[in-house]
Amino acid sequence: MPRDLKIPDQRHPEKAHRPETPRLRKPDWIRVRAPSGEGYAKTRDTMRAHNLTTVCEEAGCPNVGECWSQGHATMMIMGEICTRGCTFCNVATGRPDALDAFEPGRVGDAVKKLGLNHVVITSVDRDDLEDGGAAHIAQTIRATRRQSPGTTIEVLTPDFLRCGPEALETVVAARPDVFNHNLETVPGLYPEVRPGARYFHSLRLLQRVKEIDPTIFTKSGIMVGLGETRAQVHQVMDDMRAADVDFITIGQYLQPTPKHHVVADYITPEAFAGYEKAAWGKGFLMVSATPLTRSSYHAGDDFARLKAARDAKLAV
Repeated sequence: MPRDLKIPDQRHPEKAHRPETPRLRKPDWIRVRAPSGEGYAKTRDTMRAHNLTTVCEEAGCPNVGECWSQGHATMMIMGEICTRGCTFCNVATGRPDALDAFEPGRVGDAVKKLGLNHVVITSVDRDDLEDGGAAHIAQTIRATRRQSPGTTIEVLTPDFLRCGPEALETVVAARPDVFNHNLETVPGLYPEVRPGARYFHSLRLLQRVKEIDPTIFTKSGIMVGLGETRAQVHQVMDDMRAADVDFITIGQYLQPTPKHHVVADYITPEAFAGYEKAAWGKGFLMVSATPLTRSSYHAGDDFARLKAARDAKLAV
């Protein structure tokens, strides 16, 4: 049953955040080529034909050209409008439309047509729904598995903050290969970056996945360049490991528009290498830490490495 939430009808992201803030000039290492090519066009046309939304477009991902040229689009289900107003995110905030009961089937069909070995499925936050959209996510996992049984499935979920424990249990019962939920930033920045979320709730969500089904890989990511300190990043790593998170991603925050959270700093590739080394040392099975790292960037290749790392660990 829909919830009666007081959500501003801000369907355009430029109206959903803060007054304009100045932007730092991007360094050379963060620049990417404009999307083009036959593979890119095929992926774009498949998404359009199936009436599917992608987070690649909605969030303005810098890797869209590279990923789409290989057919790797991250599908964003449950609409284009989020009930949260995170200041880093380019997705529009407002009151979403009703769920589309046929969407899970269209996602499965698109995955089959693209011939994907691995797919990432994410969603907007749906605080207007009693289960936060958990049943719809589970239906999408099952529909994708029916139509493309050889494809491994990674879900990047909301935090289900306003739901009971059965919401998470519903998603885990559908048995995605990877359960991803991003912490996004250090806890001290939550009030200004993720005002509708709670750091320790998100951390506990990841921990509970492992308690319910230890065979599912867990994954989480943060952005840097929002004003955090190195010590705070290391503490987040420790918190993730305490929650038995398998895979960490760390990428550079990029300000989508002048009305979003300002980029405090562009982190150098050398600093990212330092974070990567530290994360390996803390015991993660898989680490991706580069300026252009995003949750779904090279997700298929990383999943293969993640599985190999666990197999090697179990063999010892």
